[in-house]
Amino acid sequence: MKPFNAPRFLSIYSGLLTAALVLAVLFGFRLDKPTRFDTIDVNRINIVEPDGTIRMVISDKSQFPGVIIKGKEQPHPDRETAGMLFFNDEGSENGGLIFGGAKDKNGEKSNYGHLSFDEYEQDQVFVVEANQNGDRHQSGLVLADNPNYPITDLMTEVNREKSLPEGQRSAALKLFFSMHGQSRQRLYLGRDDNGSVALKMKDAKGRDRIIIEVGADGSPAIRFLDQAGKITHKWTDLPSR
Repeated sequence: MKPFNAPRFLSIYSGLLTAALVLAVLFGFRLDKPTRFDTIDVNRINIVEPDGTIRMVISDKSQFPGVIIKGKEQPHPDRETAGMLFFNDEGSENGGLIFGGAKDKNGEKSNYGHLSFDEYEQDQVFVVEANQNGDRHQSGLVLADNPNYPITDLMTEVNREKSLPEGQRSAALKLFFSMHGQSRQRLYLGRDDNGSVALKMKDAKGRDRIIIEVGADGSPAIRFLDQAGKITHKWTDLPSR
């Protein structure tokens, strides 16, 4: 056995260490540069801040998140879709884009697209959407008002009601809304599934008060309604100039 050669060992060790350092520096610089891919197949992408705060999720249907408020997630009662969610600086959901469509086993077509922006820790206040069910089509823009409680309170109540008998769920939710308030449409502009197009302006309780409409047959109308939904004034023909 040859005697241990300390100087030679130190020389080899130093050379390997230097080579490793050079490679680390070179690869480090290369990682700082943008990386380009022609095609990426993924199920979900999370975009986060340096401190880990989530800011956006792009996901397929299988991994789409529930409701996330300040980084904490709880199940959404009825959201099963693919799309994109936006989050504010605190990691709370504040809007998104969802979409989907298919034919069922009977050949019935359905299709939808929905872009919305939310109030702070509440539901959507601005919506652009389109829906199709069979031969019925609806698309429009919606403005809404929301109550002054976190949407997590509503999600907790809805998830709690899943344990109740089906006949009691709607009554429990109605009681919750009567005590806490609920979201209300204030304006709708769009095409209804009857083929008409309309601008509907509503009061604070979501009741139609002014409707400007062109029917499916092309006939125009302007209607004013009272709180009970009764027409108080109606114009069907505008005077000619």
